[in-house]
Amino acid sequence: MSRTVLIADDEPNILISLEFLMKREGFRVLLAHNGQEALDHITHETPDLLLLDVMMPKKTGFDVCQELRAQEAYQQLPILMLTAKGRDTDIAKGMALGANDYMLKPFSTKELVQKVRDMLGSAA
Repeated sequence: MSRTVLIADDEPNILISLEFLMKREGFRVLLAHNGQEALDHITHETPDLLLLDVMMPKKTGFDVCQELRAQEAYQQLPILMLTAKGRDTDIAKGMALGANDYMLKPFSTKELVQKVRDMLGSAA
């Protein structure tokens, strides 16, 4: 059974390219266009991993990460932040709020796929 990855990003071109990439790698993909939509998806179906942009409307990736980590049910959900916000303070904030890892845009698709597989473990 394929693992499910939820991709939350407000940029349509990034959603399309990440959806294609993750499906090509055999993952089932859910999409969210903003932070609130990501939270709504997760309450209905918890993915195996969340790819989370930081700068999104309604709720930022930081907000989403913080809200998920505040709930026991989602404390183990792997969260990989994908963002252009690359200052040390942004990375530190994301990690402090509970992200498991942080990748800066633009990123290597090969590195992203490897990181997703590593975060999901050998079953991915």
